[in-house]
Amino acid sequence: MRAVVYSQTGPSSVLSVVERPLPEPGPGEVRVRVVRAGVNPTDWKFRANAMNGPWDEVVPGQDAAGVVDAVGEGVEGLTVGDRVWTILAQWARPGGTAAEHTVLPTACVVPLPDAASYDLGASLGVPAVTAHRALTAGEDATRLGPGALEGRTVLVAGGAGAVGNAAIQLAVWSGATVVTTVSSDEKADLARAAGAHHVVNYRTEDAAARIQEIVPQGVDLVVEVALAQNLALDVEVLRNRGTLAYYADNGGAEAALPVRAAFAKNLRLQGLLLYTLGEDLLAAAAEDVTAAVAAGALRVGDDVGVPLHHYPLEETAAAHDAVEAGAVGKVLVDVTDSADVTGG
Repeated sequence: MRAVVYSQTGPSSVLSVVERPLPEPGPGEVRVRVVRAGVNPTDWKFRANAMNGPWDEVVPGQDAAGVVDAVGEGVEGLTVGDRVWTILAQWARPGGTAAEHTVLPTACVVPLPDAASYDLGASLGVPAVTAHRALTAGEDATRLGPGALEGRTVLVAGGAGAVGNAAIQLAVWSGATVVTTVSSDEKADLARAAGAHHVVNYRTEDAAARIQEIVPQGVDLVVEVALAQNLALDVEVLRNRGTLAYYADNGGAEAALPVRAAFAKNLRLQGLLLYTLGEDLLAAAAEDVTAAVAAGALRVGDDVGVPLHHYPLEETAAAHDAVEAGAVGKVLVDVTDSADVTGG
């Protein structure tokens, strides 16, 4: 099989396309023939800074969509020919999704609804599961679905980003009113396409004043990508007993908390990292995200604010560079022609 690998950390030039033996699934594992692989910031950050384990060689990539083509001993619920999407494929193992085949434990492989494209399946993983955990980190809901966030208001920082877009779509599906912040008119259009009810351009408006005008009682939950930059704003616009869920350190690695303002409102600060969530939260997210996909409530493409950027497997390095440079939308690697896979 063809695979993209690196054996040392560094720039995207450390990636190369090689031929490797076809891997076989062990007990509790399945082999997935990858059709489409998604590229996330975590992929280039691992490649640039850490091998993510004691491996001599790593195939990057956490997210993909494809078809199960081999099943190990003891596997239940997945069979050859099933269309699937993946979660954390390359965490704590060297074989990720930038390859024609990947072998994964069943906990990392989720059935993909029949009507969903491989583009959508490969775009779920990191963004959608992150968004799910952020939206369920407060007092109001532990699961998502129609009515789960009815009557609640969610503020999504960076509504044009991959996680921000998924958070908007999932929150709207669950009945929330969504306010989002963006940095340009172009990104405002993307956030509106995702379904945001109110869009605030923080470069041209007083974001706190505008959000408080929209939601005088305060927002129930904030989904935050840039805690260091936005912490004071978030504390100001949250309601009493609101939750601030943050998943990244964009814009700074340390944040100054307005202590009295935060404890006066009984606020909850909830950090989240997918790799340490635990199987229970990952399983709940997989179930709810799949339900949203089946309902047509979670999509990708220009019409929902997620432009797609395709690269062939041989240009995975360029795909990494695009994500590192801040490509707006979703970067995908075309690994196998969908017409060539059973179940396609």
